[in-house]
Amino acid sequence: MSTPVPIHTPYAPQAIGPYSQAMAVSGHGRTVFCSGQVALDPLTGHMVGGDVGAQTHQVMENLRAVLRAAGGDLEHLVKTTIFLQDLGDFAAVNQVYASFLSAPYPARATVQVAKLPREALVEIDGIAVIP
Repeated sequence: MSTPVPIHTPYAPQAIGPYSQAMAVSGHGRTVFCSGQVALDPLTGHMVGGDVGAQTHQVMENLRAVLRAAGGDLEHLVKTTIFLQDLGDFAAVNQVYASFLSAPYPARATVQVAKLPREALVEIDGIAVIP
């Protein structure tokens, strides 16, 4: 396994703390560990949309931008974790999430949390393997 390489793109929100947008390691393919994305517009730095559907759409666009910077795309995801402020939003998030992916879908966990950065309603992180 190689030394981890940070992934950075201006097409996803800049880190709002001491972390990288993603880290990649090479071995049999390139494994990319994506930090959690919230619905920050990468151009303005402001949260997008007031509802969880609009936020999930931006989150998936941000995740896609990070993966593209690493040489991959959403179809390379093998595992995601969805963090929700309210599990009652599960169906709305699933609808948007599914519109960005196709079978076979990545493995996934979904949890409700007390609070997310910037008052976000949803955050998604992911692990991808890029051939």
